[in-house]
Amino acid sequence: MSDTRFDVVGLGNAIVDVIARTEDDLLARENLNKGSMTLVDEARADQLYAVMGPATIISGGSAANTIVGAASFGVRTAFIGKVRNDEAGKAFTHDIRSIGVHFGTAPATEGPATARCLVMVTPDGERTMSTYLGACQNLTSDDVDPELIRASGITYLEGYLWDPPAAKQAFVKAADIAHGAGRNVALTLSDSFCVDRYRDEFLALIRNKTLDVVFANQHELKSLYQTADLQTAINAFRAEDILGVVTCSAEGSLVVTRESTHAVPAYPIENLVDTTGAGDLFAAGFLAGLARDADYVSCARLGALAAAEVIQHVGARPQIRLSDLATQAGLTA
Repeated sequence: MSDTRFDVVGLGNAIVDVIARTEDDLLARENLNKGSMTLVDEARADQLYAVMGPATIISGGSAANTIVGAASFGVRTAFIGKVRNDEAGKAFTHDIRSIGVHFGTAPATEGPATARCLVMVTPDGERTMSTYLGACQNLTSDDVDPELIRASGITYLEGYLWDPPAAKQAFVKAADIAHGAGRNVALTLSDSFCVDRYRDEFLALIRNKTLDVVFANQHELKSLYQTADLQTAINAFRAEDILGVVTCSAEGSLVVTRESTHAVPAYPIENLVDTTGAGDLFAAGFLAGLARDADYVSCARLGALAAAEVIQHVGARPQIRLSDLATQAGLTA
């Protein structure tokens, strides 16, 4: 996109991930829904942290992970998200800038601490998340830089951002500015429980053309259309006349348009370690391809490649340059 300064700008929750191995019985004792994301207050976050095993602390946040992944493919990226000027906030800022992502959102000087997500990974690689939003909830429309949005080819939004009311206003402002500049807007539905909370509002965003691209996994899509049958959900998605991208774990992905549905296989892996960030990195690869005008199937292949890399180690961010991996795999981004 020749007239842009950035290929993709992401808006999302700036979070530090605390990741630990755990057993299913701990989830049961703590009444946690396996595979879900639950919002918690600071006291509950402290209580869960106390019962977790040895943890790895890594900067995270859904859209931030996607933006870091896209940067690893070599595309020009920026991020908007709120941290506190505490140690966790400084770590988040350092980490995202170190890979070349533009991050200029002013940190909060008072109020709640930088957000953290407690990620419990069971032996099957499934992750269960308990998130204390903290300073994330202080993201407001004032943090949305209109020039940054206008200078970005794609504005990428995370569904989790729909939880805090002020962040919701920032979300809508960014989408309006992007479309006013002739740019595209993409959304990830984030979590099936998030969809349960905001189903009607997400459908309204799709139907009033606030969105050009929607990412969902199969569970989120079925929740969106309140059906247990994936094909029924796909048919409903197709009727929305939007670019829809549906991930189906080991079965690969589906690219859905009004005209067609393309099935793209998952990329083979040697060892499943941690599914944290699989959807985020799939979106990173897809957006990297989209930013460079690749066809949709090629975009999905890049997404599959990125997801395969991230699920073979702990943490939701790539450990090697995805552009190098793409080259080795005979793909270009």
